[in-house]
Amino acid sequence: MDRTSVDDYIQNGIYGEKQTKPGERKKFLGTIRERVVVALTKRQIRERKVLNELEGIMRNHKKAKLLLNGEMDYTYLSPFIKLSNKYEIPFSIVNDAQTTTEIGLVLAYDHAVDIEQIYIESDIAKVESSEQKKNKKKNNSLFGKLFRKKRSR
Repeated sequence: MDRTSVDDYIQNGIYGEKQTKPGERKKFLGTIRERVVVALTKRQIRERKVLNELEGIMRNHKKAKLLLNGEMDYTYLSPFIKLSNKYEIPFSIVNDAQTTTEIGLVLAYDHAVDIEQIYIESDIAKVESSEQKKNKKKNNSLFGKLFRKKRSR
């Protein structure tokens, strides 16, 4: 065995396998944005208002896979699991104790599909506003406050 392959094997054992776009993978339950057909927030899953709309999407994407957030109670996930079984779509419950995300469900392929609008409208503003809040917190540093442009009235 080559020395570099032994080192790579040890590094993978210690730190895990190298991944592309780890931030996207944390947000979208282990997959990347370009593979996502639809993503639902945890709130949408709890309210179940989007179940009929999701059924229509699943009907058109039977080759996709369903990823469910394991942080959520099974009683909320159960109707979505039944729906995936109805259309014979494989599902996985993703448990990652190291990361938290507002996404509760992802319907995705193993390859890129590049769908522009992946959120169902009822909660898209909340997902985007939470991302904006995170970016705003980054800009509230000491230097950000000192060098911020003053708004004219």
